[in-house]
Amino acid sequence: MAIGESQLDGDGGPSEDVEAQFGWRYTFGKVMQDTTARWGLYVVAFVLFVSAYTMVDSNLSRLTFGAVSDFAMAEALPIFDHPERIPPPGEIEGNVPPAFHVDGTLSHPLGTDPDGRDYFTRIVYGAQVSVSVGIVSTLIGFVGGTIVGAVSGFYGGRVDDVLMRLVETVYAIPPLILIIVFTVFISGGTPDITYAIIGVGITFIPVFARIIRSEVLSVREMDYIEAAKASGVKNRNIIRRHVIPNSFAPVLVYATLQIGVTILIVAGLSFLGFGAQPPTPDWGQMLNVSHGYMHSNVWLSIWPGMAILVTIMGFNLFGDGLQDALDPRTND
Repeated sequence: MAIGESQLDGDGGPSEDVEAQFGWRYTFGKVMQDTTARWGLYVVAFVLFVSAYTMVDSNLSRLTFGAVSDFAMAEALPIFDHPERIPPPGEIEGNVPPAFHVDGTLSHPLGTDPDGRDYFTRIVYGAQVSVSVGIVSTLIGFVGGTIVGAVSGFYGGRVDDVLMRLVETVYAIPPLILIIVFTVFISGGTPDITYAIIGVGITFIPVFARIIRSEVLSVREMDYIEAAKASGVKNRNIIRRHVIPNSFAPVLVYATLQIGVTILIVAGLSFLGFGAQPPTPDWGQMLNVSHGYMHSNVWLSIWPGMAILVTIMGFNLFGDGLQDALDPRTND
């Protein structure tokens, strides 16, 4: 939409009021005005910080959290030593309840798993695995779907028909079955988290492709697209510089929401034995181990379940706020 004279400053450029309605600063401000979205952003930022922190330097994490535990508790927490290390017999008792339990100990605030490994350590390192898997899988679907949808919507005709039939074929297959089949057969019968990531990403491509295609179908009719064609700009440059950037907002919102869904799917795969394998600390795999101890130590199931719930809720709340901020109908 053209900018009227009242929206121009003295030099003929856009006024500050108009510029304030666009850009990441305005979007961030809109998100922060929404209480639920703001808390969702806090949760996402915290989980990402923990994931990045444990990923960069586990030794630094151990020293830092050890200092915190010395200050906060009577005993130093033996955490962040190594989340996959199984203590030798007699060193640490297995299946210890949380510290607030009558049989618990401050040395292990969330208790230990059946192998004697500190549960808090594994929950924290599980964030690294779950969030990394969620982001990478979503990114695979995001990039693949954006390319397919943009090309299909921009060119139309036979290209659109062929690509959309392929997308609909993949979309018609139940996602969980497709992921399991892909993971098992591609990995040679040995489940691996890497193949699970790729499989989940592939199942997301059709959804992203359909969203971006619907946006491209309207964007390609805009005057600036026609002007770029008339100027002799190559189609691939038009798609990359004009079509995709102006169709980006709905896909970005969906990608944010999809990260939470991905974390849940991959946790389910790990629970079924098709995702992360022991001794990798993964929330879904921890639930798989803990379901046999529901009567003796129910906390083994509660902590990873709460971690999944809070993380997914954070991404969903942040995604809803981002959707409202990028929706022009809600912008005054």
